[in-house]
Amino acid sequence: MKVSEITVEKVAKYLRLEEGEYTEDEIQPLIDVSKAFIRSYTGLDDEAMDMHEDFVIVVYILCQDMYDNRTLYVDKSNLNKVVETILDMHCVNLL
Repeated sequence: MKVSEITVEKVAKYLRLEEGEYTEDEIQPLIDVSKAFIRSYTGLDDEAMDMHEDFVIVVYILCQDMYDNRTLYVDKSNLNKVVETILDMHCVNLL
């Protein structure tokens, strides 16, 4: 699976939400923010992100964290270790 193939329905299923318990307007921003965070953290573009399947779980984990905490930002100081490890493996902006 590629990051570009992640849909609202797939994220909702990962979050264990049934149809009718969520709207696209609630889930899509989580996906967008997660992708933006990956781009910012790693320096990769969307095409490069699609080359690494492990970013899919990163998007899911970030979406879950934001959904559980009802936030639309990623707290970089309190980043999940799995997410941090995967992102660090693919980071190209090492400044």
